[in-house]
Amino acid sequence: MKRICLLTFFILSVFILAAQPVKIMLVTGGHSYDTIQFFEMFDALPGIEYEHYQQPKANNKLVKDLAKDFDVVVFYDMWKSISALEKDAYMRLTGQGKPLLFLHHAIASYQKWPEFEKIIGGKYVEAGRNIPEEEHSNYEHDVWVYTRVEKYTAVTVGLKEPRFFDEIYGNVRISEDVIPLLRTTHPKSMEYVAWQHKYKNSQIVYLQPGHDYRTYESGEYRKLVTQAIKYLAGTN
Repeated sequence: MKRICLLTFFILSVFILAAQPVKIMLVTGGHSYDTIQFFEMFDALPGIEYEHYQQPKANNKLVKDLAKDFDVVVFYDMWKSISALEKDAYMRLTGQGKPLLFLHHAIASYQKWPEFEKIIGGKYVEAGRNIPEEEHSNYEHDVWVYTRVEKYTAVTVGLKEPRFFDEIYGNVRISEDVIPLLRTTHPKSMEYVAWQHKYKNSQIVYLQPGHDYRTYESGEYRKLVTQAIKYLAGTN
């Protein structure tokens, strides 16, 4: 009887934990976007709850170590300035193993902080002093981007050849250490438009699509974002 009670308690505990929503800290700031449709998308993601923080308030929260209250931190910001304390916060966060999801223009953040490129796994290189023109990244709006799954993981399961009417980035640096997830043959785009990797103790995912409402409303994009978040949270 005691064994049956323990087994029942264990099963109930598993179901209760599985029913708990994934809590994400959602970070924006530094770039315009279709605000209403963006938050409508996150409101609709199944099994996910979020609290929104706009920069620079978001980085202040990271400095105060308040990301510990969340399962995953999702970055949709494109922020330029970062203090020594904020850099330390990112190092502490990844040292603790906090899972991080970066979306779209987040890859252009912190141009003058080399370590950020290592965290996210790549860099959109903006024009600037002492940066050769051939290294400059570029973009183009309103383009059909046809992709195929390069590697099936918990992030890409159930997808085959997702397509997005979106913005493409070209001539982007991508680390050789990443695991490519989605690949495109668009001649003006970076080859890989989604990847995952590990930085220190943190699992990282980057998804390049996500410019405006047309992508936010895409069922394939919502599936990709949902699966990325749940993979990072360890719930799928």
